[in-house]
Amino acid sequence: MPGRANVIVIHPDLGIGGAERLIIDAALALQSRGHRVTIYTSHRDKTHCFEEARDGTLDVRVRGNTIFPAHICGRLHILMASLRQLHLTWSLLNELRSRGRTDFPSAKKEKNNDEAEDEDRDDVFLVDQLPACVPVLKTFGRPRPSRCQRILFYCHFPDQLLARRDEKGSLLRLVKLIYRIPFDWFEGWALSASDRVVANSKFSRGVVRQVFGTKKLGEVEVVYPCVPMEPTAKPANMKTKEKPLWAGKKILLSINRFERKKDMALAIRAYHGLGVEKRKGTRLVIAGGYDNRVQENVQYHQELDDLASGLGLQTATSKTVVSALSIPDSIDVLFLLSVPTAFKDTLLAQSKILLYTPINEHFGIVPVEAMQAGLPVLASNTGGPLETIVEGETGWLRDAHAVDEWTAVMDKVLYGMTPEEVDKMAAAGKARAQQEFSFTAMGDRLEEEISTMLSAERRPFNGFQSLVDMIALVFGTCFSLL
Repeated sequence: MPGRANVIVIHPDLGIGGAERLIIDAALALQSRGHRVTIYTSHRDKTHCFEEARDGTLDVRVRGNTIFPAHICGRLHILMASLRQLHLTWSLLNELRSRGRTDFPSAKKEKNNDEAEDEDRDDVFLVDQLPACVPVLKTFGRPRPSRCQRILFYCHFPDQLLARRDEKGSLLRLVKLIYRIPFDWFEGWALSASDRVVANSKFSRGVVRQVFGTKKLGEVEVVYPCVPMEPTAKPANMKTKEKPLWAGKKILLSINRFERKKDMALAIRAYHGLGVEKRKGTRLVIAGGYDNRVQENVQYHQELDDLASGLGLQTATSKTVVSALSIPDSIDVLFLLSVPTAFKDTLLAQSKILLYTPINEHFGIVPVEAMQAGLPVLASNTGGPLETIVEGETGWLRDAHAVDEWTAVMDKVLYGMTPEEVDKMAAAGKARAQQEFSFTAMGDRLEEEISTMLSAERRPFNGFQSLVDMIALVFGTCFSLL
């Protein structure tokens, strides 16, 4: 096992989402093992982030947010994100230099006790989502004498496959294609500067290998995200002692960010398919990450509301727990915007089933959270859920395009399962979450990867000639088009 290290985490935006939850858990896991962990981010809204990122549990520092905006008129997101991360990295390296943790000649010699202790630790940069900073860290983040410095990149999914390319109009599509060419190339080039790359699932690892190749990145291992485990295990059928929500209505729950790719519309259509009689005494709750700054969140919430209303379902939207608890009994579909963690846990404890609708989700932490709470999961039979859900034991995997199949599973959970069958599935889900996706399991895997990285030679990076060639190609192409 490696000695204690200085772990510097670089994450673009500490909002509320699966990637943010993962990086918070990774930081907590490493901190619990004696590493000194500091998180650097370009944005943190204390009213819209996880508790550990604002209550002092983790050392969070906001840098790189004073020059470049997050976007320009709703566009150029990847360009601005990259520039903001580079600005953050420059600020970070200056801080390390001023604290005497690199070998710059101008480094200060006076250090407090914590900084002096830092001198005895190796430096590990843990970067995720955006690799723009990796070549800069590799080139200018000089290791101290006799100490190691390594860069571990946690890849959720290639950004070039996440970028939307469905612009309206042939001219806009052409512009977007040209705009993305350098960024798609840059992503692979920047990743190659990492000393080690890990992925969040076997599905994501396969995609990463296909897009970038193993020669450029080396061996890509899997480190699964985790869910926090209860200190003392409770019986699988033991639900919360809190007062039943909404007079004991049977709750069908969907948790995701309000993004079109999450396809929460599937949950609404499948719920509508139950019919008026079987919907009596039930409620579909759609909860998840919502940010007023993100235009898609606002638009998609409205689209979902319009869909449900158009199907004859009564809807309501709540931004607080108090307002959610006081909605009328007649409401069929309740939208909860940015649900607090404590209330999310209550929903997981009191619901009948979790509906996880995304197609080809890279991993998907919510199904694991549901299993840990003893809640069966119905998910798309693609991507990460194929690795987390065991068909018929902890939940069901169905074609996301077969709405009637989703409706049939909902019907079975609501009216076709005995209490013994429900308890058996709850116990299987909790056991699987504990064995494969626990906080301890994730921490152990991260320790293994860091140990392997620190004990190996630093991966060489001689890619700047390729960068110069790419810049020349871009300028040449632009000149030719003009």
